[in-house]
Amino acid sequence: MSVEVKDEEILSKFQDERTRNEAFNMLLKKYQQKVYWHIRRMVIDHDDADDLVQDVFIKVWKNLAGFRSDAQLYTWLYRIATNECITFLNKKKQKNNISLDDVVYELADTLADSTYFNGDLAQRKLQEALVTLPEKQRLVFNMKYYDDMKYEEMSEVLGTSVGALKASFHLAVKKIEAFLLATD
Repeated sequence: MSVEVKDEEILSKFQDERTRNEAFNMLLKKYQQKVYWHIRRMVIDHDDADDLVQDVFIKVWKNLAGFRSDAQLYTWLYRIATNECITFLNKKKQKNNISLDDVVYELADTLADSTYFNGDLAQRKLQEALVTLPEKQRLVFNMKYYDDMKYEEMSEVLGTSVGALKASFHLAVKKIEAFLLATD
């Protein structure tokens, strides 16, 4: 059984030029999979998620030396990952000159063809419901449901009040319930 490395140790090692690569590898080992799934649930496509994960960790490498420890490391990582997702989805809308509804259909098609979301029917239905949500509600739902983040942590990541996040989550749950009832 391996002991999970503490963020403080990673940050300390990263400050020293001699142990910087080791620290970054520790950071990747600890957070890469979590960041991947956070991104994947937003962009759906595996290849897009892979590319975005690389972009996120390039930004992390470039900016980690200036990281202020007044925030938690994983909330900082999630903020970078979230911003990359939003930028990617917005570029996709603009590049293809398509509406948000069309992006939803495209994501749903990608989901239907994906070998990575080949779980049981209930999980697939949940994913289909999620892609119909507005970006912010989908983000909040994913962070709460899958990542089990507290509203205070989400507030740090998204720069939104706890009350607004609770409302977004509640709306997301209602929309998911309605979608699931309508497709039964």
